[in-house]
Amino acid sequence: MTATRTVRIGSSHGLHARPAKLFAQAAKESGLSITIAKDSGKPVNAASILGVISLAVEYGDYVTLTADGDGAEGVLDTLTELLTTDHDQDAAG
Repeated sequence: MTATRTVRIGSSHGLHARPAKLFAQAAKESGLSITIAKDSGKPVNAASILGVISLAVEYGDYVTLTADGDGAEGVLDTLTELLTTDHDQDAAG
């Protein structure tokens, strides 16, 4: 099963090191093949922190997630929550 979702980035500083690491780690731990693409750009492996950072995703940008495998929708729910949360606000408080 393949699932796709478009998500707006919630971290006020975009997907820099900390939120990118949290996202890539969750993608890797899911055990599914997951890609992330900024706008209509080329998708990269969501489990690769360097790949995710290389997209230069900023606050408010839209990304498209695609997951392949059993439980893809549930995995995308988890990843969507990570992307829409402002992790920079958490770090400041």
